[in-house]
Amino acid sequence: MSTGPVSTAGAPAPHVRRTVLPAARGPVSRILLDVLRQAPGTPLELPLLDPSRALLGDDDVQLALYLCYELHYGALDGVEDRWEWDPGLLAFRGVLERAFEASLAAVVPAPAATAPAQVAAALRALVAREGPPLARYVEARATREQVGELLIHRSAYQLKEADPHSWAIARLAGPPKAALVEVQADEYGGGRAERVHATLFAKAMIALGLDPAYGAYLERIPGVTLATVNLMSLCGLHRRLRGAIVGHLAAFEMTSSLPNRRYANGLRRLGCGADATDFFDEHVEADAVHEQIAAHDLAAGLAAAEPALADDVLWGAAALLELDARASRHLLDAWERGASSLLPSPR
Repeated sequence: MSTGPVSTAGAPAPHVRRTVLPAARGPVSRILLDVLRQAPGTPLELPLLDPSRALLGDDDVQLALYLCYELHYGALDGVEDRWEWDPGLLAFRGVLERAFEASLAAVVPAPAATAPAQVAAALRALVAREGPPLARYVEARATREQVGELLIHRSAYQLKEADPHSWAIARLAGPPKAALVEVQADEYGGGRAERVHATLFAKAMIALGLDPAYGAYLERIPGVTLATVNLMSLCGLHRRLRGAIVGHLAAFEMTSSLPNRRYANGLRRLGCGADATDFFDEHVEADAVHEQIAAHDLAAGLAAAEPALADDVLWGAAALLELDARASRHLLDAWERGASSLLPSPR
């Protein structure tokens, strides 16, 4: 496959997260990468960023923000762990976050005031809007190479599936907290390590001849895809955005079951076996249940408990749908041109 050969020699065990630093994609990521190779406390020159729609797919800015967040999820190769809470790095990240959030607000304006009792219905109306037909394309037309590209794009999140949303557990209380824990327990395999969804996704990657190592394809994943993961980290790591991360998860679960069925059908059409389809088949069943819990017990429950967060819940859902639609259009546009949707490897 043009996505590159599997190379796991010397790679850490699958449960170890250690990402090799990628090449810089521009001035912002170059500043960050140069500093991360030095001792914590090394001053960073803060970039000047103007919010814009283009920033939501900017390869340079989104990579830099992704790497800042990655320090909270796993190790960066050759980078001291103390960088995670380095004040200078947090200030640098704050500049990126403010530009990212302002750019999101420009394309996803704050929703109209919604009564807490109407949050579940408003979520259903949001997710009912049809997005780009990526899942239908994969089901009926995608080549094996294109499906491999899809898995590479999704690996930026799926190999740490559920973790960004788990940041919210400590920020909730009562019924919404219980609902979130119920959903997350399933995402983590219900106590069975082999059924952890990130593990199932790694198994699917292996079945398609891809490298399942965490972060193995970071250099190939464009900013438009990294932005979808950065949104989760932004909302999950900031308590003030706890409503948004809950809305994000609700919309994520409410739009998951049917696309995953179509992805599984596409894999079977291409002759792939259970190792490739297990992840997607699992989500068809699990997310049909999660949809109800996330929409009613979690999202509507949080709005009832904290009415001031109702609009944030809906904004988080709308932001997910907007960025996912942009990423899906990127894949479809590339494939319709007969081109790869991935960045060329700089190495």
